[in-house]
Amino acid sequence: MNKTTITVYGAEQRCASCVNAPGSKETYEWLEAAISRKYDSSYLQFQYIDIFTPPEQEEHQYFTQKILDDEFFYPLVVVNGEVVGEGNPRLKTVYRALESEGIQPTS
Repeated sequence: MNKTTITVYGAEQRCASCVNAPGSKETYEWLEAAISRKYDSSYLQFQYIDIFTPPEQEEHQYFTQKILDDEFFYPLVVVNGEVVGEGNPRLKTVYRALESEGIQPTS
């Protein structure tokens, strides 16, 4: 089974529309901890992308530009290229996306 990639796009500065929501880094750390408790993390790969210094890969450039153009709020959560949450992502939505990728909860 290929690894499922969970990417969080964000920035040090909080999203202007996300008042009282956790910051991007906090959201990334929270998601990684919550997901790793529920699922076998050997099938998962986590990555955090700063929207102001994204890597050169086309996918990262694409999502970063969409955020900078105000088409998405950040933090933006993407599972294998599919947007599953933005601003203040819901854990259940992320879990559903993982399970649709074939990742099953550990007992």
